[in-house]
Amino acid sequence: MYHFKRFHKKNITLIILLILSTLFLQNCKLPKWDPGDARKIDANADVRARQAIEEGRSVAVENIFKKDGGVFQFSSSNVLWRAALETLDFLPLANVDYAGGMIITDWYNDASATNESIKITVRFLSNEIRSDGINVSIHKKICNESNICSTSKVSSSLEKEIKDTILKLATKLQKTTYAKNSKKTKKKKGDHAQRIREKN
Repeated sequence: MYHFKRFHKKNITLIILLILSTLFLQNCKLPKWDPGDARKIDANADVRARQAIEEGRSVAVENIFKKDGGVFQFSSSNVLWRAALETLDFLPLANVDYAGGMIITDWYNDASATNESIKITVRFLSNEIRSDGINVSIHKKICNESNICSTSKVSSSLEKEIKDTILKLATKLQKTTYAKNSKKTKKKKGDHAQRIREKN
C-alpha cells in the first residue's frame, strides 16, 4: 500500500509538470521570418537611409544632438564625433555606432558618374583630437550596364581632406566649448561672491 501511494504521488507530480510545460510552450510563439519584397525596397540610397532612420535601424544626425530629459545624449560631449557628423552631413548615413566608434555612409554618387558610387567609413581610435585618433577609408563601387558591380577600397586625396576637415572642426568646437564653460564658471564665481557680499 505504501509503495502504491508513493508511485501514485510521483505520477501526479509528473502529470502536473507536463501540463504546465505544455501551457508554457503554447504561450511562446516563434518569430516569423519575413524575407521581404524586393519591389518594396527603394533603389535610391538616400530614401533607404531615411527609411532606416524612421524605422529605428539607424541613427539620424539631428536626433543625436537632441536633449532627452534635460541631458544631452551620448555623443554631444565628444567634439571629434560631432565634427565627423557635421562633416559628413551631406551624405546619407547607413550606420552610426558611437559604442563601436564608427560612422559609415551609404553608397553615394553624383550626376557626373552614375555608374560609380563611394562609401566613406570613419573609425574613431581615440577621443583626443589628433591625426592618429581617426581613420578614414573610402570604398568605390562600379556597376556596368547589366547592373553587375565590383567594389574595392581606394586611396585618394579625399580621405585626407575629410580627415583634416574633421580635425579642424573638432578643434574649433573644443575651443567654443572651453569658452562657454569658462564664462559659466566666471558667472558662478561672481554670483557666489555677490551672495557673500549681500549676507555681510
